[in-house]
Amino acid sequence: MKTALQPKRTGPLLLAILPVLGIILTLLYVGARMVLVIISDYQWTDKLVAWMLLFAEMFILFHGIGYLVHLLFVIRSRQSWSATDNVPPLKSTPPVAVVVASYKEPLDVVEDTLVCFYNLAYPNKRLYFLDDTRYDLPSSDPAAMQAYRAAIDALCRRMGVNLFRRKWHGAKAGIINDFMEFIDGKTREGFEFQSFTGQDRTEKEKYLVVFDADANPMPDFIRPLVAFMEANPKLAFVQTPQYYTNFETNRVAMASGLQQVVFYEYICEGKSAHGATFCCGTNVIFRREAFLDVGGFDETSVTEDFVTSMIFHRRGWESRYYNKVSAFNMGPEDLGAYFKQQFRWALGTIGLLRQLIALLVRHPRALSLAQWWEYLVSGSYYLIGTVFLIIVLCPVLYLFFTIPTYFSRPEVYALFFIPYFVLTLFIFFSSLSRRNYRIRDIFLGQLLVSITFPVYIKATLLGLLGIRGRFIVTPKGGGTSLPLRDLWPQLGVAALSFAAIVWGVQRMIYEPVPAAAMLINMFWCLYHFAILSSVLYFNQPEMKPDQRM
Repeated sequence: MKTALQPKRTGPLLLAILPVLGIILTLLYVGARMVLVIISDYQWTDKLVAWMLLFAEMFILFHGIGYLVHLLFVIRSRQSWSATDNVPPLKSTPPVAVVVASYKEPLDVVEDTLVCFYNLAYPNKRLYFLDDTRYDLPSSDPAAMQAYRAAIDALCRRMGVNLFRRKWHGAKAGIINDFMEFIDGKTREGFEFQSFTGQDRTEKEKYLVVFDADANPMPDFIRPLVAFMEANPKLAFVQTPQYYTNFETNRVAMASGLQQVVFYEYICEGKSAHGATFCCGTNVIFRREAFLDVGGFDETSVTEDFVTSMIFHRRGWESRYYNKVSAFNMGPEDLGAYFKQQFRWALGTIGLLRQLIALLVRHPRALSLAQWWEYLVSGSYYLIGTVFLIIVLCPVLYLFFTIPTYFSRPEVYALFFIPYFVLTLFIFFSSLSRRNYRIRDIFLGQLLVSITFPVYIKATLLGLLGIRGRFIVTPKGGGTSLPLRDLWPQLGVAALSFAAIVWGVQRMIYEPVPAAAMLINMFWCLYHFAILSSVLYFNQPEMKPDQRM
């Protein structure tokens, strides 16, 4: 794991040259692959599979170039993203609303969050708990729901936190929008507000700090963010990273946190350099004026933060990423919770991708070129599930049916593939090692991405069809295993890969087949079998004391 909270400065000249060389080798590899597929004389069925693999590879290369571009811009900017550098002086302390929207979160989780709110070292803060729990659902136990409501009331009263409720609509986005209207002097039907702070609101809050219900912000969270906002009146929001508190005892939480490492380090810094940082829904500060300008959070998507970020940028507002770990959250604690989280993120993101493509066609000047690039890279990320399945099935098809997918002579392929593959892997792992992450850590996070491919594929299909879905809170207090029948896609594809290896061995014994091609495809099947079978490891999420990092 990362041994220090603050990232190191990106240094030597060599590290600045390597991303450029990596981009060049990537483009050469893509060009060579396309030429070889086009000029090869194969049946149309073979070429169809070959083109599918090529497009899968191009997707990975597209996102690989995105990472290299981010790395290059971070190095060239020569900026430090540490805790103290480049934070402007704060001459005044304008009022800040600190809010958390909660949907029937466990009381102990809520209490920990409110305690951290109380300890925030900012003199002009106002604390609000936005209770979005559905107390009127017919399927719920009325007595239990009333007991929970009374417990929330008592907790907010004891902690001195204002309590806001309203008639339910729009999930988290809806209640934050209703709250923004409330502090602006407007109220919707069915709202309820209880002030437990004993303070009078003499002026409207200028900024809004938003946390998830499981967030534990550090005392100094607000001050540097307000300083950035005060220094630049065009900033709509400043996003900070998200790290998990429960990674030491839970495999899924640990791996999901490590999965996010790649995003919250160079990628977010690169997006900030391009003026395309997007909100991640928690650990973020907003300017109330910017919210009023865009009409609040978008309520049509389950990833309202991502969609609203694009609206901010279309309206000319700016955003920034501040890479200081200033708050901790809870990661999903079992595969069921993780899959629900990833499905929601993927569904909303792919849904936005549809909008992005339509907007690009109709209004190509709505965003800058750099912003278009960043949103298209982010919006297409969750296609990785489909891409992974294609890559897994290609060696299986060769071993079973001799369907070739790589149309090239081995020496030509090696000439372009090996330099690209070795260099990009070296850049990826060495860049993250400079931020104090180990190769094992990053690989563990990527394993979790791979076994989530069925969730991503389902979300992709629904998102491309324009199905919105509904907002589902990531469950807390999990740590349970899924029935094996729920993991049939992962286990089924793993079994298929293993069967292909067995069949390949039989063919090598009894048929005059090219040994090198058979061995290479058997190697990839074995590699994919190992990756997919790790779903059994993650399905036992709780770690024993001797297994902890």
